[in-house]
Amino acid sequence: MQISTVEISVASTILKLLGDQTRLTMVKILDSHDCCVCEFVEIFHTSQPAISQHLRKLKDLGVVKEIRKGKWIVYSLNKENQYYPLVQNIIQLLPSQDSKLEELEEQGLRISCD
Repeated sequence: MQISTVEISVASTILKLLGDQTRLTMVKILDSHDCCVCEFVEIFHTSQPAISQHLRKLKDLGVVKEIRKGKWIVYSLNKENQYYPLVQNIIQLLPSQDSKLEELEEQGLRISCD
């Protein structure tokens, strides 16, 4: 989905949202991997309520989406969102965060929420 311009007020809101290091890192991870809250808790060494709050903010603007898999909720980047091109332009300039997930796997903490 391509858009040519984004209203300044919307761009400002998205940039504020992504101005938080934790949320920006989450979005970069979600660009290539679906994750559940428990994985982000381990990656960021923070509480489940704090991670859920970050994800709620991202979800409220449609940057991420959630899919329920049984008792698990799995989050992914919403590439169908009309503002995804703006988000994509930002995160493509960031280094890969795959090492964070690889580290979880090495520690046996990468969750398979199936």
